[in-house]
Amino acid sequence: MNPAEGIRPAAANAPAASSRGASSESVANPALQPLAPNMLWVPGGTFLMGSDGHYPEEAPAHRVTVSGFWMDRNTVTNREFARFVAETGHVTLAEQVPDPADYPYAKPELLVPASSVFRQPTQRVDLGDPYNWWTYVPAANWRQPQGPGSSLNGRQDHPVVHVAWPDVESYAAWAGKSLPTEAEWEFAARGGLDGATYAWGDEFTPSGRWMANTWQGEFPIQNTEQDGYAGTAPVGSFPANGYGLADMIGNVWEWTSDWYQAHAETAHSCCTVKDPRGGEQNRSNDPHDPVRIPRKVMKGGSHLCAPNYCQRYRPAARMPQAIDTATSHLGFRCIIRT
Repeated sequence: MNPAEGIRPAAANAPAASSRGASSESVANPALQPLAPNMLWVPGGTFLMGSDGHYPEEAPAHRVTVSGFWMDRNTVTNREFARFVAETGHVTLAEQVPDPADYPYAKPELLVPASSVFRQPTQRVDLGDPYNWWTYVPAANWRQPQGPGSSLNGRQDHPVVHVAWPDVESYAAWAGKSLPTEAEWEFAARGGLDGATYAWGDEFTPSGRWMANTWQGEFPIQNTEQDGYAGTAPVGSFPANGYGLADMIGNVWEWTSDWYQAHAETAHSCCTVKDPRGGEQNRSNDPHDPVRIPRKVMKGGSHLCAPNYCQRYRPAARMPQAIDTATSHLGFRCIIRT
């Protein structure tokens, strides 16, 4: 039996779409009822994608049309990912010993199961070097998100992290779903507010209300936690957008299926973590060099995005992420196209 059949009921038995997240069309048309639990309808349309007023890689803003699709209300949680692993035996990339042939420039001590973890410095550091707060931690993975000694206790409903592209692709296939394109993701994140700066409008904290899990204070040395969280938050802890989708901004970055193509050079690599094993920095700069690690687009920003450093808690924001690299601030959600 396709594992997806266990989580995807027939349309006649599907849960009713929420009045906030489903369009009137989906409520009236049984054929458009959710194809899996906890999914919401995102109607198709034309929107202004990107931004000319923020980071260079987001420009130029341009009109894009997408068709309607169903999207997970929340990012995939540790609880949901654990079910996938239990049923399939999947071993994430961060839990595997890297093949030396894939990383010819790596130091031997780096060829161990590991992943990148945010570690808060105790004093001001050079903001031009992300390795002042990113640490490659042996045995860090989705089960131990902060490395050895950490666990999922109290984190069952937090977004799963430390998942590389092959992991999210495998989960989506198991669930009978797909990963959104960059355009689909951004359209969904806007929640019907075409051209707005944020997923909820043009004011970051309307009436003083925190709308997403981001960093408050001076990154990376001080997080005042005014939004209530120092790291990831349980999914749905903040207001949903106009389509009923939660945490499209902040909490964790999200994988999309599109290969990264730069519209312009990135201002800085605040959130993109180069894999220290690969020595990508030691490889050819030729984009056609086959030893370079391909990159996908990630969207949405995370709990590490701050006003003084990485203001990418917006639908238009985009960053490249190597497909073999997992981090403690990157997760995903899935879609079903009709």
